Amino acid sequence: MTQIGGFFHGGIAVSDMERSLAFYRDALELEVHFDVTLAAVDYVRAVLGVEMRDARVVYLRIPGSDGVFVELLEYHGTDGQPVRPRAWDPGTGHLCFHVADAQALLERVVAWGFRSRSERVIEIPVGPNKGGRAAYLLDPDGYHIELFQRPPREDQ
Repeated sequence: MTQIGGFFHGGIAVSDMERSLAFYRDALELEVHFDVTLAAVDYVRAVLGVEMRDARVVYLRIPGSDGVFVELLEYHGTDGQPVRPRAWDPGTGHLCFHVADAQALLERVVAWGFRSRSERVIEIPVGPNKGGRAAYLLDPDGYHIELFQRPPREDQ
């Protein structure tokens, strides 16, 4: 029997919280659940194995997903280095959001000045998501965000 009982959040380390909030909160319209700065308490050092001064932590609520969040973490006083992974590099992750209109949201985010890996939304031609539509965005630090529009139901 599995010990996994649900999904709580996906965390992303960011270099500039305000710039990241412009992407996630303003352009993608995720709602801030809480925004705190935590001193480097012992449990943080033990869990992460890192020395730091403090960290600003913002949880953003994912609409339609009860109790599931995107966690943004801006660490201060560390030796953090920017990374530029490609979507296909091992160890690289992404978040995928269900969206009602992938093209409209892609255009909105690009109009806000953020980057997209996809020039346009692409229809998925095969597999279990055939007929769905998808595009990849890049957050301000280059983290991959997939917009996924479900395929139309047969009764539509």
